[in-house]
Amino acid sequence: MKLNDLLVNSIVFDGILYDLDLSFNNVLDVLEILNNKSLLKELKLSMIVKLLIGSNELEYGDKLLLWKEIFEKYINKSSKEPVELDLDGNPMPIKDSEQLKSEKPIDLTEDASYIYASFRQIGINLFDEQGKMHWEEFQAILEALPDDTIIQKIIKIRLWKPRKGETSEYKAQMRELQKKYRLTS
Repeated sequence: MKLNDLLVNSIVFDGILYDLDLSFNNVLDVLEILNNKSLLKELKLSMIVKLLIGSNELEYGDKLLLWKEIFEKYINKSSKEPVELDLDGNPMPIKDSEQLKSEKPIDLTEDASYIYASFRQIGINLFDEQGKMHWEEFQAILEALPDDTIIQKIIKIRLWKPRKGETSEYKAQMRELQKKYRLTS
Protein backbone atom coordinates (compact mmCIF):
# COMPACT_ATOMS: atom_id res chain seq x y z
CA MET A 1 0.00 0.00 0.00
CA LYS A 2 1.28 3.43 -0.91
CA LEU A 3 -0.39 6.46 0.61
CA ASN A 4 0.28 8.57 -2.47
CA ASP A 5 -1.50 6.11 -4.81
CA LEU A 6 -5.24 5.80 -5.20
CA LEU A 7 -6.82 2.53 -4.15
CA VAL A 8 -7.37 0.27 -7.15
CA ASN A 9 -10.95 0.16 -8.44
CA SER A 10 -10.38 -0.85 -12.06
CA ILE A 11 -8.14 -3.06 -14.13
CA VAL A 12 -7.14 -3.07 -17.79
CA PHE A 13 -7.18 -6.58 -19.18
CA ASP A 14 -6.65 -7.40 -22.83
CA GLY A 15 -7.08 -3.72 -23.69
CA ILE A 16 -10.44 -3.38 -21.92
CA LEU A 17 -11.02 -1.37 -18.74
CA TYR A 18 -13.08 -3.24 -16.13
CA ASP A 19 -14.45 -1.90 -12.87
CA LEU A 20 -12.93 -3.91 -10.03
CA ASP A 21 -14.81 -4.41 -6.76
CA LEU A 22 -12.17 -4.90 -4.10
CA SER A 23 -14.37 -3.97 -1.16
CA PHE A 24 -13.34 -6.11 1.80
CA ASN A 25 -16.64 -7.98 2.02
CA ASN A 26 -16.52 -8.80 -1.70
CA VAL A 27 -12.97 -10.13 -1.38
CA LEU A 28 -14.06 -12.21 1.63
CA ASP A 29 -16.84 -13.67 -0.55
CA VAL A 30 -14.23 -14.46 -3.21
CA LEU A 31 -12.01 -16.19 -0.64
CA GLU A 32 -14.97 -18.24 0.63
CA ILE A 33 -15.73 -19.40 -2.91
CA LEU A 34 -12.07 -20.22 -3.44
CA ASN A 35 -12.02 -22.38 -0.28
CA ASN A 36 -15.32 -24.15 -1.06
CA LYS A 37 -14.33 -27.72 -1.87
CA SER A 38 -17.79 -28.68 -3.16
CA LEU A 39 -17.66 -26.33 -6.18
CA LEU A 40 -16.04 -27.28 -9.48
CA LYS A 41 -13.06 -25.11 -10.37
CA GLU A 42 -14.77 -23.77 -13.52
CA LEU A 43 -17.79 -22.66 -11.49
CA LYS A 44 -15.56 -21.13 -8.81
CA LEU A 45 -13.69 -19.15 -11.44
CA SER A 46 -16.91 -17.88 -13.05
CA MET A 47 -18.37 -16.86 -9.69
CA ILE A 48 -15.16 -15.11 -8.62
CA VAL A 49 -14.74 -13.16 -11.86
CA LYS A 50 -18.43 -12.14 -11.74
CA LEU A 51 -18.00 -10.85 -8.19
CA LEU A 52 -14.83 -8.94 -9.00
CA ILE A 53 -15.63 -7.32 -12.35
CA GLY A 54 -19.41 -7.73 -12.56
CA SER A 55 -19.17 -9.65 -15.82
CA ASN A 56 -18.80 -13.27 -16.74
CA GLU A 57 -18.43 -13.03 -20.52
CA LEU A 58 -14.74 -13.87 -20.83
CA GLU A 59 -13.50 -17.21 -22.10
CA TYR A 60 -12.24 -19.65 -19.46
CA GLY A 61 -8.54 -19.04 -20.24
CA ASP A 62 -8.98 -15.27 -20.05
CA LYS A 63 -10.91 -15.56 -16.78
CA LEU A 64 -8.06 -17.59 -15.36
CA LEU A 65 -5.42 -15.08 -16.46
CA LEU A 66 -7.48 -12.16 -15.13
CA TRP A 67 -8.10 -13.91 -11.80
CA LYS A 68 -4.40 -14.74 -11.38
CA GLU A 69 -3.46 -11.12 -12.04
CA ILE A 70 -6.05 -9.75 -9.61
CA PHE A 71 -5.17 -12.29 -6.93
CA GLU A 72 -1.41 -11.76 -7.13
CA LYS A 73 -1.48 -7.97 -7.50
CA TYR A 74 -4.33 -6.94 -5.23
CA ILE A 75 -5.62 -9.70 -2.96
CA ASN A 76 -2.69 -11.85 -1.85
CA LYS A 77 0.16 -9.38 -2.10
CA SER A 78 0.60 -8.72 1.62
CA SER A 79 0.65 -12.38 2.56
CA LYS A 80 3.61 -13.31 0.37
CA GLU A 81 6.41 -14.35 2.64
CA PRO A 82 9.98 -13.85 1.49
CA VAL A 83 11.85 -17.00 0.64
CA GLU A 84 14.32 -17.85 3.42
CA LEU A 85 17.85 -18.58 2.26
CA ASP A 86 20.55 -20.65 3.93
CA LEU A 87 24.12 -19.39 4.49
CA ASP A 88 25.05 -20.38 0.92
CA GLY A 89 22.10 -18.45 -0.55
CA ASN A 90 20.05 -21.54 -1.35
CA PRO A 91 16.29 -21.57 -0.64
CA MET A 92 15.43 -23.24 2.66
CA PRO A 93 13.00 -26.19 2.59
CA ILE A 94 9.37 -25.09 2.73
CA LYS A 95 7.31 -26.33 5.66
CA ASP A 96 4.60 -28.81 4.81
CA SER A 97 0.97 -27.65 4.69
CA GLU A 98 0.05 -29.34 7.99
CA GLN A 99 2.83 -27.51 9.80
CA LEU A 100 1.81 -24.21 8.19
CA LYS A 101 -1.84 -24.82 9.08
CA SER A 102 -0.96 -25.41 12.73
CA GLU A 103 0.99 -22.14 12.81
CA LYS A 104 -1.72 -20.04 11.14
CA PRO A 105 -2.79 -17.58 13.84
CA ILE A 106 -5.95 -16.20 12.22
CA ASP A 107 -8.72 -17.35 9.89
CA LEU A 108 -10.90 -14.66 8.33
CA THR A 109 -13.97 -16.91 8.34
CA GLU A 110 -13.63 -18.65 11.70
CA ASP A 111 -12.52 -15.48 13.46
CA ALA A 112 -15.13 -13.22 11.86
CA SER A 113 -16.87 -12.33 15.13
CA TYR A 114 -13.55 -11.59 16.86
CA ILE A 115 -12.41 -9.47 13.91
CA TYR A 116 -15.72 -7.60 13.93
CA ALA A 117 -15.49 -7.00 17.69
CA SER A 118 -11.89 -5.81 17.33
CA PHE A 119 -12.82 -3.30 14.65
CA ARG A 120 -15.68 -2.11 16.88
CA GLN A 121 -13.16 -1.60 19.68
CA ILE A 122 -11.45 1.01 17.49
CA GLY A 123 -14.72 2.58 16.34
CA ILE A 124 -15.25 0.87 12.98
CA ASN A 125 -18.46 -1.02 12.27
CA LEU A 126 -17.60 -3.46 9.49
CA PHE A 127 -21.26 -3.93 8.59
CA ASP A 128 -21.51 -0.19 7.88
CA GLU A 129 -18.31 -0.43 5.81
CA GLN A 130 -19.51 -3.21 3.50
CA GLY A 131 -19.19 -2.09 -0.11
CA LYS A 132 -17.09 0.90 1.02
CA MET A 133 -13.90 -0.20 2.76
CA HIS A 134 -11.28 -1.39 0.29
CA TRP A 135 -9.51 -4.71 0.82
CA GLU A 136 -6.15 -2.93 1.28
CA GLU A 137 -7.64 -0.68 3.97
CA PHE A 138 -9.16 -3.69 5.73
CA GLN A 139 -5.85 -5.59 5.68
CA ALA A 140 -3.87 -2.58 6.90
CA ILE A 141 -6.21 -2.00 9.83
CA LEU A 142 -6.43 -5.71 10.67
CA GLU A 143 -2.65 -6.06 10.75
CA ALA A 144 -2.26 -2.95 12.94
CA LEU A 145 -5.04 -3.55 15.46
CA PRO A 146 -3.95 -2.61 18.98
CA ASP A 147 -2.79 -5.33 21.37
CA ASP A 148 -5.84 -4.86 23.59
CA THR A 149 -8.29 -5.98 20.87
CA ILE A 150 -9.80 -9.44 21.23
CA ILE A 151 -8.34 -10.78 17.98
CA GLN A 152 -4.81 -9.71 18.96
CA LYS A 153 -5.22 -11.39 22.35
CA ILE A 154 -6.42 -14.58 20.64
CA ILE A 155 -3.50 -14.52 18.19
CA LYS A 156 -1.09 -14.23 21.12
CA ILE A 157 -2.79 -17.19 22.79
CA ARG A 158 -2.57 -19.29 19.62
CA LEU A 159 1.11 -18.47 19.12
CA TRP A 160 2.08 -18.95 22.79
CA LYS A 161 4.77 -21.51 23.52
CA PRO A 162 5.77 -22.50 27.09
CA ARG A 163 8.90 -20.80 28.40
CA LYS A 164 11.21 -21.36 31.31
CA GLY A 165 10.13 -19.50 34.41
CA GLU A 166 6.39 -19.71 33.73
CA THR A 167 4.41 -21.39 36.48
CA SER A 168 2.70 -24.70 35.83
CA GLU A 169 -0.64 -22.99 36.61
CA TYR A 170 0.02 -20.35 33.95
CA LYS A 171 1.02 -23.00 31.41
CA ALA A 172 -2.13 -25.01 32.16
CA GLN A 173 -4.26 -21.87 31.80
CA MET A 174 -2.64 -21.02 28.46
CA ARG A 175 -3.12 -24.57 27.16
CA GLU A 176 -6.81 -24.37 28.07
CA LEU A 177 -7.10 -21.03 26.26
CA GLN A 178 -5.34 -22.53 23.23
CA LYS A 179 -7.90 -25.34 23.18
CA LYS A 180 -10.73 -22.82 23.46
CA TYR A 181 -9.44 -20.63 20.62
CA ARG A 182 -8.00 -23.39 18.39
CA LEU A 183 -8.77 -23.01 14.70
CA THR A 184 -10.73 -25.90 13.24
CA SER A 185 -9.85 -25.31 9.58
